[in-house]
Amino acid sequence: MERRVGTVSRGIRAPIIREGDDLVSIVAESVLLAAESEGFELRDKDVVAVTEAVVARAQGNYASIDAIAADVSSKLGGEDIGVVFPILSRNRFAICLKGIAKGAKKIFLMLSYPSDEVGNHLVDVDMLDEKNIDPYSDVLTLEKYRELFGENKHPFTGVDYVDYYSDLIRSCGADVEVIFANNPKVILNYTKNVLTCDIHTRKRTKRILKAAGAEKVLGLDDILTSSVTGSGFNSDFGLLGSNKATEDKVKLFPRDCTPFVNAVQEKLIKATGKHIEVMVYGDGAFKDPVGKIWELADPVVSPAYTSGLEGTPNEIKIKYIADNQYANLKGDELKKAVSEFIKHKDSNLVGSMASQGTTPRRLTDLIGSLCDLTSGSGDKGTPIILIQGYFDNYTN
Repeated sequence: MERRVGTVSRGIRAPIIREGDDLVSIVAESVLLAAESEGFELRDKDVVAVTEAVVARAQGNYASIDAIAADVSSKLGGEDIGVVFPILSRNRFAICLKGIAKGAKKIFLMLSYPSDEVGNHLVDVDMLDEKNIDPYSDVLTLEKYRELFGENKHPFTGVDYVDYYSDLIRSCGADVEVIFANNPKVILNYTKNVLTCDIHTRKRTKRILKAAGAEKVLGLDDILTSSVTGSGFNSDFGLLGSNKATEDKVKLFPRDCTPFVNAVQEKLIKATGKHIEVMVYGDGAFKDPVGKIWELADPVVSPAYTSGLEGTPNEIKIKYIADNQYANLKGDELKKAVSEFIKHKDSNLVGSMASQGTTPRRLTDLIGSLCDLTSGSGDKGTPIILIQGYFDNYTN
């Protein structure tokens, strides 16, 4: 019988993961048990994906705000620090800010506007037009910001992040001054010691600040790159990708994930005889058109994956082929012609009109986004995702 189903994404339930758990065995066993209980078979080129959160938990990759404070103080001097372009997040950044504030005497907090890097808005862009404010050139003090825009609570969280971050800094024993600007060099009017907190633009921000005369410039990816008094760490990303664990502790992005994905793959191949790909995933890379939030607050979608997930899709646009090369065909004749075209397509379709409109993104970014949407970030209890049929096409 002809297959009638293409790609299927399943959330796989697993035990609650604790530090020290044998996650390789838990992942493999959870997938095998799910297949048995639900009556489906594992196939070659299936993808098993594991959320970064449980990988980090199994590793015990945690750090206290005191460890953050010690590293910040050691690396930036413990006096005045410019904290530039943080995202507006209680889960992602506020807990890090506690540690940063404890490692300084005064924080010059420079917020980008009208929104942060991932789309959380401080002020509606239409209000900027109404007030004749140019966010590319105008620098606003807190007083000017309040005079122009008043209080602005986040539409989803109900939090005024300007007040929230300011109060948090003071509660940790540091003074605070808030500035609103989008040019990194503005912070050098206040201090020469800068911690850049942007994620995907961090290299550019550091380069601009160093060229403009900053004395010390670090990013969140430079904090906790090694253990501080026994803390967790991430040598590649530091504090980037971290989440709030408790009121005084962060869970860091997992480290050294390649041995993990390879071990899971080996265990599944041994159990099933099928060549199954494995990856670790974090935030998906997509944007909410209503809330305007770009989801990707992690430094990468996938910190590790098996070799079969390298590369980008090599797909044709079926409707383009059907409407152009085979516009005079229909029914089984059209199906056969399109199938033959797919079977004999070029191995590299970059630049081909036949591939226009397909998504030119890395496989791990696409699959990781599908995984993130499937697992969610709440109480579904499915930290493992099984994707089947992703690499199929119309001819399979």
